[in-house]
Amino acid sequence: MLQIDSVSKLYKGGDKALDNISFSVEQGEFISVIGKSGAGKTTLFRLLNGMIKPTAGRIIINNQDFTKLKGRKKRDIQKTIGTIYQDFCLVDTITCLDNVLNGALADRNAFQALFGIFTKEQKEYARKQLEAVGLSEKMYSYAGKLSGGQKQRVAIARALVNEPKVLLLDEPLGALDLKLRKDMQIELKRIQQSLEITFIYVTHDQEEALTMSDTVVVMNNGDIQQIGSPVDIYNEPKNAFVADFIGESNILNGMMVKDLLVEINGHRFECVDTGFGENKPVDVVIRPEDIQLVKPDDSHISGVVQSVTFKGVHYEMLIEAYDHDWLVHSTKAAEVGSTVGIKFDPYDIHIMHKMND
Repeated sequence: MLQIDSVSKLYKGGDKALDNISFSVEQGEFISVIGKSGAGKTTLFRLLNGMIKPTAGRIIINNQDFTKLKGRKKRDIQKTIGTIYQDFCLVDTITCLDNVLNGALADRNAFQALFGIFTKEQKEYARKQLEAVGLSEKMYSYAGKLSGGQKQRVAIARALVNEPKVLLLDEPLGALDLKLRKDMQIELKRIQQSLEITFIYVTHDQEEALTMSDTVVVMNNGDIQQIGSPVDIYNEPKNAFVADFIGESNILNGMMVKDLLVEINGHRFECVDTGFGENKPVDVVIRPEDIQLVKPDDSHISGVVQSVTFKGVHYEMLIEAYDHDWLVHSTKAAEVGSTVGIKFDPYDIHIMHKMND
């Protein structure tokens, strides 16, 4: 239903915010766009809601080139796109119901907007949206009296009142505390699935993207680094940036001796990767949870435990070996200062091309 086709965006001075990116979104899909500050997420968000135009490329929505539409035709498409921001953008001095009604712009003229005149149908539909997000008992409460999570629900109801086909969410949970944010992740996913609305979710929170999404788009410096399911993005990162940004990783210099054999720190290890050539420099990624601690004599790699931190479900340890600080997650803690062996299986080794290749 939505296609980003070779889109670039240059600002004044030649600053390139997006560099020839392409991807498509299916009806009812939950897609997260994730990256560090300056990755191009906000620019993409503004392009999708029509606030700015691309320098090159097309944005196709429902088989129409959104970048070329003007006037009423453009507004008709914009009505199918809802938007939720991090700061909620509610009016604190009016009720939740009135805040939702203020989002019902699709069928109102300037007179209605000025005097707040709504039809019975609009009011009834607004009530249903508040019920859908679990706020029927707060319908007549002033928005300024609500908690952060309740305000976010009102913002969702307001965005849904025009029955959008696509909902754009820009860091919508960033202002909430950790416990509430996790609760709202579940709630947002429930709403998205029950209403079968397409969600395009912009965030810098890797865990949030992995938890909620059908598809994850990883961006860096205006480029798309990888697109895939959360499982694929985490287990099969395409380069060192994705591996480091999505979860925690040990990223080491390696030499691909040949198919299924890689050299790390002067020792050769069997792996499951092929197609990298022979005697080629590569990046080697090993997730901290995939490392086993064994006796020093039972492994080619051994090192000294520098620190141990309890993380609740596991211990996080830093082990210095061969001029590299290895990050290890384990349910059993080693003693600081002790020497341990580091072991991993062939399928725990992820090989990828060097970033500059």
